[in-house]
Amino acid sequence: MATIPSEQPTPRERESHQYREVAESFGTDAERYDRTRPTYPRELVERIIAESPGSDVLDVGCGTGIVARLFQAAGCRVLGVDPDARMTDLARERGLEVEVAKIEDWEPSGRKFDVVVAGQAWHWIDPVAGAARAARALRPGGRLAVFWNAFQFPADLSEAFAAAYRRAMPDLPMSQGRSGPEIYARMCAKAADGMRQAGRFGDAEQWRFDWDRPYTRDEWLDQVPTFGGHSQLPPDKRLQLLDGMGAAIDAAGGSFIVHYATMASSAARSSTD
Repeated sequence: MATIPSEQPTPRERESHQYREVAESFGTDAERYDRTRPTYPRELVERIIAESPGSDVLDVGCGTGIVARLFQAAGCRVLGVDPDARMTDLARERGLEVEVAKIEDWEPSGRKFDVVVAGQAWHWIDPVAGAARAARALRPGGRLAVFWNAFQFPADLSEAFAAAYRRAMPDLPMSQGRSGPEIYARMCAKAADGMRQAGRFGDAEQWRFDWDRPYTRDEWLDQVPTFGGHSQLPPDKRLQLLDGMGAAIDAAGGSFIVHYATMASSAARSSTD
């Protein structure tokens, strides 16, 4: 199946992390991904660092290094792990240290970290196996923090974008105009349950940070092909979707503001096993 939307829940017969063809498809245009994907709020980075015992960070599913660079800028030492060598090649060009592996298979080899983070990636990881591997890499008291950017459109564009998806990709949740924060709240809950089942973390906390970002028509359409599964669409369907979204933005004046809710699930590793 090639039509899994950006960071949205997948059909019930398979979990997100089982769609490896989608999870490892983002490197088809790593430069576009790095250029167009949104950042994360400074407050999130500051809170993660403040609630961690130190500044050694493991960035899981680091991709091109969007998250890693934020923690580097905050003074942290960062190691990235990602299964897609095309993404990690670009991350290395940006000055990051990265290892190519799925976190479920990655070996810390005795290395310990104060923080394990994952931005826009944890749903591509088995939530229990990933949490267990993170616990192995964390010092006692170290923190696991996984987070996503959930977007909300202005009401008129929300329906127009949903209609564009219904015409081009009717099987996707985006075609229903579902609320981003509602969807990602469920992802956070699933991540928290994985931490609980891993058995080596305290109670998970849920955090939310709200912020806005303006987009021009071209800026938004440049980002859409980076959404999960979209690169695997037939070219005519992708063009149909982009044309529909572009027409909607034009009708709204050529630009709009996306309200982002950065939603996180975080827990500290138990001091004793």
